[in-house]
Amino acid sequence: MADEIAKQLKETGELPISVEGYDPAEWILMDYGDFIVHIFSEAARAYYDLERLWRHAKTVDPASAIA
Repeated sequence: MADEIAKQLKETGELPISVEGYDPAEWILMDYGDFIVHIFSEAARAYYDLERLWRHAKTVDPASAIA
């Protein structure tokens, strides 16, 4: 998944500033400066329980967030 994201973004001229977690591949963070891509394994996602952590956060439709 991370390889395909990197490939697709590279085709549009976007290169990551840094990529972390690729080798263990439990949680990959791809920093593109203006945006960050997080890819979790199923086990890591369950462990960090992001829905609980961010349960009070405002939901934003990504299509409407593009300026």
